[in-house]
Amino acid sequence: MSASGGTRAIVAALLANLSIAAAKFVAFLFSGSSSMLAESVHSVADSGNQGLLLLGGKRAQREATPQHPFGYGRERYVYAFLVSIVLFSVGGMFALYEGYEKVAHPHELEHWYWPVGVLVFAIIAEGFSFRTAIKESNGLRKGASWPEFIRRAKAPELPIVLLEDFGALVGLVLALGGVGLALLTGNGVWDGVGTLCIGVLLILIALVLAAETKSLLLGEAAGPEAVQQIEKALVDGDTVTGIIHMRTLHLGPEELLVAAKIAVRHDETAAEVASAIDAAEARIREAVPIARVIYLEPDIYRASEAAKGPDPEATPGGPAQQAPGAH
Repeated sequence: MSASGGTRAIVAALLANLSIAAAKFVAFLFSGSSSMLAESVHSVADSGNQGLLLLGGKRAQREATPQHPFGYGRERYVYAFLVSIVLFSVGGMFALYEGYEKVAHPHELEHWYWPVGVLVFAIIAEGFSFRTAIKESNGLRKGASWPEFIRRAKAPELPIVLLEDFGALVGLVLALGGVGLALLTGNGVWDGVGTLCIGVLLILIALVLAAETKSLLLGEAAGPEAVQQIEKALVDGDTVTGIIHMRTLHLGPEELLVAAKIAVRHDETAAEVASAIDAAEARIREAVPIARVIYLEPDIYRASEAAKGPDPEATPGGPAQQAPGAH
């Protein structure tokens, strides 16, 4: 996985979650707090999630094969989707079950200082992990808001770590609140209420992650900035006079497919057109280095053909349909 995949953020989160999970289990054994048990399972699930992200990054580096000619870059999306399922089932659903049991059958907390001490430690550890994820993400956000970054990021690892760490911090505060209210009131129901809130929070985060990774799995186009750079690089104003239509597709976070039908002059020879295509591909790769797979089809510009788009059912007038020299 490349640096943009957030390897440092994943490793930081993994180390933090492993240490926090161990501490929470100890606190649960001494106190009997259901919030502690739910938070323990949450940390174990998060540790497994980071392991899945690292595994997906490793498997995505495999070379292309005849059966998978475009490589395995999108495997990172598959493992990211698995993370959302684990977070929903193991983290969220377990917390809801444990919270319900605690509300239905409350009992007084024992050795309250164990859960409180562990929660304070966990908040500090998760804070450092969250800080690492924010630092890694700031280099890629380029002024975008956090919701925009999570929505538009093509590498799924950083958005996942950000949301997981954010959810963990909020969950820890909820757990601390539940334990605190249980101690103040002497009613263990509040511990269960805190656990239920943690479960709802984890499920909401899992649904957001599932929606975003599903979009990546289905195949997303390059971002607007990359599309503009490709369009600008394609047309040289000499042999390549315009773009009839163009489509882009992410084969992985750092791998882009570009397919375009380009307009050439009707009096150019085959050798001149082939040379112009080679030059256009070189310009595209220079402008957008992740454009690894490029297919360019030369044609004589005709308005009727441009209106059809890349397939006969395409809607005329789409953003990729341009007259020659429209740049």
